[in-house]
Amino acid sequence: MATYVALLRGVNVGGRAQVSMRDLRDAVGALGYDDVSTYIQSGNVIFRNASRSAARIRAELERAIDEEFGLSVSVILRTPTELDRVVRRNPFLSRRADVAQLHVALLGKRPSRPALARLEPKRSPPDEFVAIDREIYLRCPNGIGRSKLTNDYFERQLDTPVTMRNWRTVTELLRLAQARP
Repeated sequence: MATYVALLRGVNVGGRAQVSMRDLRDAVGALGYDDVSTYIQSGNVIFRNASRSAARIRAELERAIDEEFGLSVSVILRTPTELDRVVRRNPFLSRRADVAQLHVALLGKRPSRPALARLEPKRSPPDEFVAIDREIYLRCPNGIGRSKLTNDYFERQLDTPVTMRNWRTVTELLRLAQARP
């Protein structure tokens, strides 16, 4: 049975798109997924499934959230193996960056080279970012709330759904996902 982490975009942020994690957990369980749990209020769901493809799972979750909560949100899926790769690849860790300044933008699909070329490295100094595969690693010394490197910016430039998590959340989601039998 495969374990998945579903990351919902824009849930419970800034008083918008309010969803109870208990209700979200129940809605995911009602779809037939097993061992469902949530982590913090930002729309992170960990669950197991034996037979559905990632594309089908994503579509089912997005449809259920729309039907149950009246919200059209993007769902980004990662397996524990993929999250482990996200953690190991963070280029800012080798530079001993303050982990409180680190975030990861998780992308729905791998962007094309022309799309990546549209990203502006100097868009929000002193913030930095590095794109690797389906993630964009960010270091935001003045905080993510002041950065111009937003979900909306990356979605417009890369033409894919994006959701962002701080480094502590990413590493905790990995720990929780790996703890599943």
